[in-house]
Amino acid sequence: MEVLLVSNGIRCSTLPPSYVRPEPERPRLSQVPDYLNAPVIDLGCGDRKFVVQQISQACQHYGFFQVINHGVGRETMEGMLEVAKEFFNLPVEEKMKLYSNDPSKTTRLSTSSNLHKEKIHNWRDYLRLHCHPLDKFVKEWPNNPSSFKQVVSSYCMEVRQLGLRLQEAISESLGLEKAHINNSLGEQGQHMAINYYPPCPEPELTYGLPAHTDPNTLTILLQDPQVSGLQLLKDGQWLSVKPFPNALVINIGDQMQAFSNSKYKSTWHRAVVNAQKPRISVATFLCPSNSAVIKAPKELINGDDESQSIYKDYTYAEYYEKFWTRNLDQGHCLELFKTTTSV
Repeated sequence: MEVLLVSNGIRCSTLPPSYVRPEPERPRLSQVPDYLNAPVIDLGCGDRKFVVQQISQACQHYGFFQVINHGVGRETMEGMLEVAKEFFNLPVEEKMKLYSNDPSKTTRLSTSSNLHKEKIHNWRDYLRLHCHPLDKFVKEWPNNPSSFKQVVSSYCMEVRQLGLRLQEAISESLGLEKAHINNSLGEQGQHMAINYYPPCPEPELTYGLPAHTDPNTLTILLQDPQVSGLQLLKDGQWLSVKPFPNALVINIGDQMQAFSNSKYKSTWHRAVVNAQKPRISVATFLCPSNSAVIKAPKELINGDDESQSIYKDYTYAEYYEKFWTRNLDQGHCLELFKTTTSV
C-alpha cells in the first residue's frame, strides 16, 4: 500500500500502526531535559582566533554548535520559513505534482525517510532540493508559491557562503591551511531538505526522524523559532536543543569525521513531534563532489603513518550509495569504511 503524505489534511485520532515504534525505541519525551550548555558561537565578535578555538572545542566535544551574527539575514531566514509553510499548506493535489520516492531525483517531495528500506515510518514530509549550481536546478523547483524560487535562491546563496566560511575555520581549527578542506572536497554539492512535521496524535510513540548522523560534510539547520523538536545525543543522554534567536545550528557530518581522522565526531540527532503544532525545519547539506576522495591529511595521522588512518580512502559517491541502501536508523554507515587495523 502506498504511503500518503502525513500533511494530507486528514487528522487522525490515533497513530497509524505503521508509524508506531516498539516500546524500547520510543522517545520518552518527558525524560529529555533541555540542552542548557549547547555551544553558541558569535561569528561577528571580531576575534578570529577565539572563534576558531571555540569551533575546535565544539567539534571535539559536542559535534555541533549554533552560530549567531553569521551573515545570513534575518529577513532571509524568516522568508525561507514562511515560504516553506506556504508550500506545505498548499492543496494535496498541488504538492503531489512533485512527489517521488526515487532518491536520485534532484527535486522531489516525499514522506518519512527511505520508504523502500524502512520497516517503521516517520511522521515527516519533506521537500528535497538540489541547490548548486543554482542555475542548473532552480528551474525544477516549485512554481507555487509564486515567490518560492526567489526566496529559496536567496537563502541558498547566503547559507552556502556561510558553510564555506565555516569549513575554512574548521580547517584552521585542525591546524591546516584555511583552504585545505574546501580544496580537498572539489566542487561541493549543496542539497536542502525542507522538513514538515504535522501535529501528531500520539507523539510519544514515534519520531519525525529517528536517531542518525548526516552522511555529508556539514549541515546548517534553520529551526522553527516557535516550535522545538531537535534532540542531540551527548554522553549517552538525549537533550532537547531549543531554538536560539536568529541562530543557525551547525552539525558535523560523517565526511568531516572521516576527514579529521575522527578528531571531530558527527553528531547523533533526531527529530521528535508534538500533538499541538506543526513544525518546520530547513536543513542545508554541504557535500563533497562525487569524485572527491575522502581521506585524512597526513597532518592528522599519528606519526605520519598511514596505517594509523581510522578510515580507508573512498569517494563520496561510494559513501552516499551505501548510505541509501540502509535504513536511517540502521547504525553508523561510517563504520563500514573503517580500516581493518582500526576495527
